[in-house]
Amino acid sequence: MKRTNISSGAKWEDIVGYSRAVRIGNIIEISGTAPVDGDKVFGIGDVYAQTKFCLQKIEKALIEAGSSMNDVIRTRMFVTDISLWEDYGRAHREYFLNIKPVTSMVEVKSLIDPDMLIEIEATAIILNNEKQE
Repeated sequence: MKRTNISSGAKWEDIVGYSRAVRIGNIIEISGTAPVDGDKVFGIGDVYAQTKFCLQKIEKALIEAGSSMNDVIRTRMFVTDISLWEDYGRAHREYFLNIKPVTSMVEVKSLIDPDMLIEIEATAIILNNEKQE
């Protein structure tokens, strides 16, 4: 099987040694995705906006990998304030209401930047069995 690394172009990928996403066969793993655009945190103080921004970045990586949100089977949400679960959940629901992947929402002490309120990972499996190019 072929391995395809997908890059977002973020400087952190080479500094830390990771890819935005990796596809092997019909499986795609998406790295922890934070609400960052370049070096700027998006939606400071707004957990709903940050969650939506992360999910948009995940969707873009999935499309680049030849997939879509419909193929997502798992998400993991790392949040800095679990008491705001409904706001995180509302954004997640907007993407996944009909897909309903398994998910976790875990409160963490902090993320790499104190303005980041969420980081999301995702796993997708392409079910149509198309061969990877």
